[in-house]
Amino acid sequence: MTPRLFAPIALLAAAALPACSDTAELEAQADAPADPLASLGIKTIKASAVANVPLGTVPGTITLPPEARVAVTAPYPGAAVRVYVIEGQAVRRGQPLALVRSVEPVQIRGDLSRAQSEVGLTEAHAKRLTQLADEGIIAQARADEARAALAQARASVAEQRRLASLGGVGPDGIMTLRAPIDGRVAHVGTETGGPVNGMEAPFVIEAEGSYQAELQLPERLAREVRPGMQVEIMLATEGGEPIPVGGQILAVSPSIDPATRSVLARASIGTAHGIVSGRNVSVTIKGSAAQGGIAVPANAVTKIRGEDHVFVRKGKTYEPRKVTVVATTSDQAVISDGLKADEVVAASSIAELKAMSAE
Repeated sequence: MTPRLFAPIALLAAAALPACSDTAELEAQADAPADPLASLGIKTIKASAVANVPLGTVPGTITLPPEARVAVTAPYPGAAVRVYVIEGQAVRRGQPLALVRSVEPVQIRGDLSRAQSEVGLTEAHAKRLTQLADEGIIAQARADEARAALAQARASVAEQRRLASLGGVGPDGIMTLRAPIDGRVAHVGTETGGPVNGMEAPFVIEAEGSYQAELQLPERLAREVRPGMQVEIMLATEGGEPIPVGGQILAVSPSIDPATRSVLARASIGTAHGIVSGRNVSVTIKGSAAQGGIAVPANAVTKIRGEDHVFVRKGKTYEPRKVTVVATTSDQAVISDGLKADEVVAASSIAELKAMSAE
């Protein structure tokens, strides 16, 4: 072959080599399996160590302490002439709640007048008999009897005066029932024209600013919870941001409820907007500062066959791992076993990872 023909052939061969190389790479890429996780855009986060790990989260009910409820009773039975308040209304100490008319105070005032008159008579009689006894005209025993009758009459006057002064009853038998404390009217047991029984409270006032929570502790926690431990309640707000409300364990029952298999405990709770008596809440019981745990986003934890799991990154894959969750808030879960600090877990696409792990 002549040198003139060899040069063009060499150039053509050199141009063909890159084309063959590109084709081989494309074929190799086509043969490689596609990464199913690449399209999920999984967000990850490092698990972090935290101190003062909560012992657990238990159901609770907001209640009022025993001293926060005060019953307003009428000293005498009667009929409600006017009722000034309704249930739920805020009242101040000394504010009138109702006017009640009763016949009994009028009778008591009559008895008081008669007793006062009798005291005057017995006093004069005792004075005369004492003078006669001193002069030796009558026996000393008769003077002693007269003085005893005078003491009895005076005691009767004192008793009638105490009864007449109860409830600020007026001469016509009208008495005003007033709020003994600041608070809200929790119960109204009478209405205008209705009876007021001296043995039943027509009004109950609840003081505001002091609350408690009744907790139901499972058996596994009952042995660890002690008075003085801190608790926390997360209250949802209109803006969606939860507000923590702290408190403290006051008492733990020594026995287990046979119906619920739980132990009743009481905790004090601070005042906050949204705290109302009767509300059901979740209460987190905090442990000691020496107890540690691992914190991850709450949405990183999922149930697999009824048990808590997280997806831990291993290279380019994620493997499910069983963990023990001791407390959960709206945005965080605290793990006591199954995960180490700085391990990377999936924080999104959990449902897709769960479906892939089941295949």
